[in-house]
Amino acid sequence: MQEQIRLAEARAKTTDWKQFGPYLTERQWGTVREDYSANGDAWNYITHDHARAYAYRWGEEGLGGLSDDQQRLCFAIGLWNGHDNQLKERLFGLTNGQGNHGEDVKEQYYYLDSTPTHSYMRMLYKYPQAAFPYEELRAENAARTRQDPEFELFDTGIFAESRYFDVFIEYAKAGPQDILVQLTIHNRGPEAAPLTVLPQLWFRNTWTLGYDDHRPEIRRTQPDAMAAEHQDLGRFQLYCDQPAELLFCENETSPTLFGKKRKKKNKAGRYFKDGINEYIVEGQKTAVNPAQHGTKAAARYQFMVAPGQPQTVRLRLSQPEHAEPFADFDHLFNTRRFEADEFYDCIQEGLTNADARNVQRQAFAGMLWSKQYYYYDVSQWLDGDPARATPPAERLEGRNSTWRHLHNADIVSMPDKWEYPWYAAWDLA
Repeated sequence: MQEQIRLAEARAKTTDWKQFGPYLTERQWGTVREDYSANGDAWNYITHDHARAYAYRWGEEGLGGLSDDQQRLCFAIGLWNGHDNQLKERLFGLTNGQGNHGEDVKEQYYYLDSTPTHSYMRMLYKYPQAAFPYEELRAENAARTRQDPEFELFDTGIFAESRYFDVFIEYAKAGPQDILVQLTIHNRGPEAAPLTVLPQLWFRNTWTLGYDDHRPEIRRTQPDAMAAEHQDLGRFQLYCDQPAELLFCENETSPTLFGKKRKKKNKAGRYFKDGINEYIVEGQKTAVNPAQHGTKAAARYQFMVAPGQPQTVRLRLSQPEHAEPFADFDHLFNTRRFEADEFYDCIQEGLTNADARNVQRQAFAGMLWSKQYYYYDVSQWLDGDPARATPPAERLEGRNSTWRHLHNADIVSMPDKWEYPWYAAWDLA
C-alpha cells in the first residue's frame, strides 16, 4: 500500500514525506516563548488582539495551516464575512484568567482525516456569517464562576438558522514538496451571504534578529501565481486555479501595535504584518505593497455564496514548477483519498462497526493534525537578540533562568492544537 511505502521511505530518510505537515499551531499568542515582559505575564504581553500585527519570534500560527518542519515557510487560510473587525486568521480563545474554568478555545472546528505522512489531510471550520462575538464571549465568561458552565460560541446564538459557512480545508501531496490545496465553502444558512477567502503564504521572521539578515521573498510571477524563495528551502511556487487579487506585505511588527498611526503613504518596504488585514477590513489601500512582493502574501477571493451552491478554491504549493499545475489535480486528490481509505482499512481490519471506525479514524486525525513545531533556545530568549532591544533585567532571575542548556527545535505532539506548543509533562507524556 502506498502510505506504508511512504512511511518506509520517510523512516529510511530516502524521501522526506514528512517535511511539510500541520506543524503550524493555531494559537501562538500568549505563549511563554513570545513573552519579553519584566513581570513574566505571558497572558497579557502578546494577546489575541495583538497577534494580527505582531511578528512572532519563535513560532507561527494560522487557521488550518501547514509549514515545513523548521517552520520557515508557512501556509494557512484567512476568512472575512464582511462584518468582523479583523480577519479570521487564527483560533480565538480565553486566557487562563479570562475563562471561568481557565483557558479555553471558543470556536467550532473538526479534524476529519489525515494519514501519518500527511499525504492527505482534511478538516472543517465553521465560520459565522454575523460578526464574531469576541467581546460577548469574554464578558459572559468573566461574569461566571467556577460552579457555572462555560459560555461557548454556540451559546451566543451566532449559529441560529444555520447562518454560517462550512469551510472544508483539504491537502493532498503529489510529492514531498508538491502540495495540492482545496477549499470547499458551503453556506448552510437560508440566504446568500458574502465571504472573502484568503489563502496566505509567508516566511517566519528570521531576518530582523541580528544573526542572519538574509530576507526571503515572495513575489508575483504570473497573473495568478507567486514564487516564494528562501536560501535554505529554495524556490516554491503557489499557483491559483482561478483569478485572484494578489496582496503583499512584510511579516514584520506593525507600529500600530504600539499606538502609533500608520502613515498614509508608506516608504519603500514599510508594509507590515497586518497590511492585508488593514487593506481588506479597514480599506487602507496603502497598507499593501503595490510592487507586489514581500515576505507575506495572500490571494484574495470574493464570493457571494448561495445556499446549496458551494464555492471551491484550488491551489498548488510546489517546488517543482508546472506548466499546467491543475491538469492532474482532481486525479491526484482522488488517488490520495483512496490511499487514505486503503491505509485505514488495514489499520481497522478487526473493527467492523462503521460508526466506531469513523470515530477512531477521526481520533487519529486529531492526533496527527496536532503535531506542532516547537522552537525554543532559552539562552537566546533570556539574553535577547543582537538587533532587537535588550530584554528587561528582571527576566534573568525569572522564569526558565536556570534552563540555559535547553535548545529545542522539533515537532511535538500536543493534545490540543489550538494551544501553543510548550514544555509540560501532562502534554508531552
